[in-house]
Amino acid sequence: MSAHGVEVQKGERFEFGKNWSRFLAVLNEERIRRAEASLQANLELPHLRGLKFLDIGSGSGLFSLAARRLGAFVHSFDYDPHSVACTRELRRRYFPDSPEWIVQEGSALDADFVRSLGLFDIVYSWGVLHHTGQMWKALDIAQSAVAPGGMLFIAIYNDTGSQSARWRRIKRIYNRLPAFLRPAFALAVHLPQESKDFLRALLGGRLRDYFRRWTQPEPERGMSHWRDIVDWVGGYPYEVATPDEIFDFHRARGFTLTRLKCGRVGLGCNQFVFRRNGP
Repeated sequence: MSAHGVEVQKGERFEFGKNWSRFLAVLNEERIRRAEASLQANLELPHLRGLKFLDIGSGSGLFSLAARRLGAFVHSFDYDPHSVACTRELRRRYFPDSPEWIVQEGSALDADFVRSLGLFDIVYSWGVLHHTGQMWKALDIAQSAVAPGGMLFIAIYNDTGSQSARWRRIKRIYNRLPAFLRPAFALAVHLPQESKDFLRALLGGRLRDYFRRWTQPEPERGMSHWRDIVDWVGGYPYEVATPDEIFDFHRARGFTLTRLKCGRVGLGCNQFVFRRNGP
C-alpha cells in the first residue's frame, strides 16, 4: 500500500481525490472559464503563452486545464492517486496526448522530486500546502521551484487561534469515521453556518442568490458548493498561518508581494501572489 493509502487507512488524511472525481461529473465550460478568469485576474496576465506553469496539488485538474487553455506549458502533480487520475482525465478530455501538459504523482514534501522538475515561470498551489502535514517545509520547497522573475500563487488557511484548533479536531474526527457516516457528519457540522446563511438571505430578500449558490459554480474559482463543504470539513492534515507569517517567510526568500486577498476570510484561505526578485 502507498504512503498515501496508509495515512488514509489510519484516519490521518482526507481523500481529496475521491471528492474531486465527483466534481468532474458537473464540470462544464462555464466553470472552466471562471477558473481561467481567476488566473488572469490574480496573475494580472491576459494569457500564459510561452510560460511554464507548475500546479502543485492539482486536485481536480481544473486549474491545470485553465492554464493550458491560456497557453502555458503545464506540469501537474498530486500526492493523492485519485487526484492524479482526475487531472489525467481532464487532459484526456481536452488535450489528449499533448506534450505540453505533463501529469505525475508526487509529493509537495519531496524536495528532490520537485527539484527534478526544473524552474517555472508560475508556481500555483491553491489551498494545498496546508494539507501536507508539514506546511512550512512544503512552502519552502514550492518557492524553490520559482524561476527568477517568476510568480508564486498560493492560498493558505487563515489562523484564527482557538477556532482553528477546534476545526482541526473536527477534521480529524471526520477522517476517523466510517465512510458511510462522513457525509451526514459534514452536513451536521456545517449546518449552523448554512442556517445563518439561509436566514440572512431570507431576511435580506436574497433567497434566489442563496439557492443559486447550490446550483451554480462558486464565482471566483468555479467549484461546487457541496464539494467545497466536504473538502473543508474533511480536509486533514490541517495547518494555518497568519498573513504576516506568510509574507515574512517569502520576503526572507527574495520574494515581493504583488497581490493579496486576506480581508474577511475568517477560517478560509488568505491568497497571495509573490514575484521572485530577479531579472
